[in-house]
Formats: sequence, structure tokens, C-alpha cells
Amino acid sequence: MKIKYLDGRRLYLAFLAGGQAVIKDFAYLNKINVYPVPDGDTGTNLASTMKAIAEQARPSRSAKESLNSIAEAALTGARGNSGLIFAQYIYGLSRELGNELRISAARFGESVKNAVRYAYSSIARPQEGTILTLIREWAEEIYQSRYRFSDFHELLHHSLDRAKQVLQETPKKLPALKKAGVVDAGAKGFVDFIEGVVNFIHQGNLKDVLNQEMPEIELEEAPHQPKEDIPFRYCTEALLTGDNLDFNEIKEIVVKAGDSAIVGGSETRVRFHVHTNEPEQLFEALKDLGTIVQPKVEDMRLQSEISFRPKSKIALVVDSSCDLPTSLLEENQVVVIPLLLNIKDHVFLDKLTISPKRIYKMLAEEEIMPGSAQPSPKTIENWFSFLSSHYDSILVLTISSALSGFYNLVKAVADKFPEKKIRIVDSRHISGSSGLIVERLLENWPHEPQDAREVDELARQAEELVDKTEILVDIKTLKYLVKGGRVSPMKGLLAKLFNIKPIITINKLGQAVPCSQSFSRRQNFKKILKMVRKKQAAHPIHSFAIVHAGNRPRAEAYAREIERITGRQVSFIEEASPVVGVHNGLGAVGVCLSSE
Repeated sequence: MKIKYLDGRRLYLAFLAGGQAVIKDFAYLNKINVYPVPDGDTGTNLASTMKAIAEQARPSRSAKESLNSIAEAALTGARGNSGLIFAQYIYGLSRELGNELRISAARFGESVKNAVRYAYSSIARPQEGTILTLIREWAEEIYQSRYRFSDFHELLHHSLDRAKQVLQETPKKLPALKKAGVVDAGAKGFVDFIEGVVNFIHQGNLKDVLNQEMPEIELEEAPHQPKEDIPFRYCTEALLTGDNLDFNEIKEIVVKAGDSAIVGGSETRVRFHVHTNEPEQLFEALKDLGTIVQPKVEDMRLQSEISFRPKSKIALVVDSSCDLPTSLLEENQVVVIPLLLNIKDHVFLDKLTISPKRIYKMLAEEEIMPGSAQPSPKTIENWFSFLSSHYDSILVLTISSALSGFYNLVKAVADKFPEKKIRIVDSRHISGSSGLIVERLLENWPHEPQDAREVDELARQAEELVDKTEILVDIKTLKYLVKGGRVSPMKGLLAKLFNIKPIITINKLGQAVPCSQSFSRRQNFKKILKMVRKKQAAHPIHSFAIVHAGNRPRAEAYAREIERITGRQVSFIEEASPVVGVHNGLGAVGVCLSSE
């Protein structure tokens, strides 16, 4: 049967069929991904974009309304360079179509050609030989043939031949593709999409398309050697929402942040992707232009090292509430999964898109009470899939389960990997005390291939260190604990009236509880040092660290005195992670102790 027009339902079904073809091929697309960064995720990103369309878009009788819904879903779920370029092209197509209920082949040809400029406008420095070239050449073929073929099946089938030809020519345009002996992964994904549509029109079953269950999409091992030099470390993405968003201003800020910049969107939502060394500065510049949601930041340098230069057979994973010097984490390839921080409807990634210095400045200058949240289960799944491809086993040390649901989340996700050796240890600690546990674990971590130690032994050592570790938190004010719901307003009021300064510790169950209090911070200082002397006499202190919420001078004062008491130098003085500091409050200082 000839197809003389597209209406809303036919467009919707076409996108479902094309998307399913991309999803089926996503593993192969990952394998041939070498440009712009050979990180093996082009297939995953395109498949995730298609999955978002399938799950979020809704059909309508009107072609315009259906395409608007598809475009919005694509922008919301777009991932990576190719996913965002595809989403921006679909957005352009939705803008170029009029308010037609039905679209003729001639009208379709004009629209797909005019929409090409939207795809190109999303890229700071468009590169030929990529999905951009495929889109442009395919659209041009449709445009030139719009009167020759009035039947959409014939028109699309004819354009597919041209698309396949352009795909085979991509290595001639990009040296990286020619060297690797592959075609461009994003361009191949677009050909898959068109082919899926054509095959459905020719022989597809309506029920198969509507009832097709979308598969889980996991990260795959990248098969190609990465660049030795990664000038911009973090692959950064997010969605901005709002009314009358300034697309050009957002794009200008993103482009200045690094390279591989792509920006796509509408007046109400704009998604961006960029490789940058300063994700925090980028988010700070964008937060007043719209509401930041769905942040995603990946450390490409760390992923590259893990893929091709792992330092151990066992991966160590912590969450961002574990405070340690960055140099120690990087030297040992420790994976840090960021917790989320919600501030005025914005979503930030702890320590990545908002730093301790920034959050403490905000607490000092603004009346805010940020909320913390866990990452999505999919984030954990992706990490486990990636790490299990490069390590024999994985050890995860989490924030205290009495303070966060992260431990239970990780356990639930690990259950989906029964064939993998994943061990999860509840640190029953937070911040610097978690950091001390990790520091001591790393002192004897198996870094040699012939080291026979198993993850179970390391998990047992971690449990022993949990029991040997303590934290004493010198609180400046209960205001933040009251705002966060951890202290009742009445107790907070009484503490303020009588100038009570509590000392908080973590008990054996991992719960935050008061262990003492004073009527001044000077008395708190003396009390904590007295506790340290007592602990040193009972069980010599192996190591200690100080964490603080914007109070470096007081942290250093504690360090000097405890060095005199123990005869040991402080392991580290660190600003507490934002998700920790916002609950303990500005000015708080934590004394962390690990006994022999």
C-alpha cells in the first residue's frame, strides 16, 4: 500500500521503529566509536535518546503535535554528541513543519532540508564526516526527490541508498576513522534509524512496534586506545528548563567552557554537552539562566586509565561524602560516585558541579537549605558494568546506612550482577572518618598483578577499620541541623537561647548522636582535645584527619594540638563535602581518629 502522507500516528510509529533499530545495534556502535573521543559510548548515548522518545513521546492526530512531543522527549533524554545532534535536528524539524495534520512528501522534503541548520547551529565547530554529514546529505537527497516520489516508502528507500553511500565515505573526511578502519558511529546510528523506518514500512508488524519492550542499556568496554592527552577532562551534560530561555547566551557560555560543545533546545528546555576542566564554573555561570536538572559529569581521564592502565585487580568505589585529598584518590584510581545536592530547584553533583568553597559561601550569604539525594540506580549500574569489564572484583565503601539510603541502593543494584564479585561495606561513618578508613585500606592495597589477596579479605579489613575509627564534630550552630530536620525546632531554640554548642559523634550503629556540649566553642575545643588524650592513652592513635565547613583556621588549630598529643602529623585537612557540610552547618569542624 502506498503511503501518500504522514500524520501524527504514522510519524510516531516511524520513530519507534527507527529507534528500535538503533537500540538493537547499540553495542556495535559503541565498538566503532573513535571520534571525537574513543570512549565507546556513542551507541549507548543514541540508544538512550531513542529510549527516551519511546517512553516519553505521545502520539497525536496532528503531525505537528506528535513531532513536538517527540522533539521534547528527545531533548530531555539526549545523551552524548550524537544523541544531542539528533535531538536538535528533530527539534528543528518540528519548528520547520507548519500546523499540518498531514504531511506530503513534497512538504516533508522541504522541512528535513530546512531543519539541517538547527543541527549545525548546535555545534561550536561542526566536523564533516560525522552524523552531521549524514543528516545533511540524506536531507538533500529527500529534498531533491520530493516530487519524483510521492510515496513515502519509495522516497525513504531511495534516500537510504544515498545515506549508506555517504556513510562509507566518512573515513575519507575524518583521519581518525580512516586510521581505525571504521565508519563514524553516530552516522551509522542515523543510517540504522532510517533503515529501521524503511523496514517497518515495507514489512513491519504494527503490534511488534507498539509492544516492543525496550532493553536495558549498559556501558560497554571501549575497544580502542584513547588519546594519550585528554586536554579537557570532564564530559559534562545537563538540561536547563524555564520560560523564554536565552539559547544563544547559553550556547556562548558552554562553548567557552571547553571543546566538543553541543547545545540544543527550545524556549523551554536546552540540553548541552561539553568537555571541560571546570564543570563547577560552567554550572555557576548557567544557574541564573534556567533551572539545571539531569546533570551528568564523567571523568574521561579516570575512565581511560581504568580501561587501559588499571593499577589493581580490585576496584575501590566510594561516594562523595568520603572526604580525602584529590591526589590520593587519583593516584589510586578510586572511583567516587557523587551524591546529589538540590538548591533552589537546581540539581548539582556533589564536589563536581558545586565545590565545598562555593556551597559554604552560599550558606554565609544566602538563606538556603540545600537538600541531598542519591544518584539514580542506573548510574550505579553503569559503573558496575564498566568496572567489571576491567577488574576481577569491586569493593564499595558507602556512607553510613543510618544517615543515607545509598548503602541499600548499592546493595540492590549489586544484586543485579550475581555473576560479578561485588562486596559492599557500610562504613557507618561519614566525611573524614570514612576517608581515614579508605586511606588505611589503601596503605596495603594490592597493586601488583601477582598479589593473591581477594576482595573478601579487603572487605574484612574495612570492617575492622570501621570499628577503629571515630569522629567528633564541633558544631558552631544548630540552625542547619534544625533546618535539615535532624534536630527539633524546640531543641534548636533552647540551644540558641543558652548558647549551647554540641559535640556530635557517630555511634556504633552509624547514627549521628550528641556526645557532649558546652556553652562556648572554646570549651568545645578543650573538651575534644581532652577526649583525644583519653583515647590516645587507651588505644594509641594510628592516624587522624580534620574536616571543616569553611573554617580552615579552627581546623588547623585542632591539627596542631592533636599532633602534640599523638606525636603524629595530620593525615589531611579537607573541606567537608557539600552534602555533609550543609547538614552540620557553616563553621563546623570534625576531628577524625583511627586507632591502632
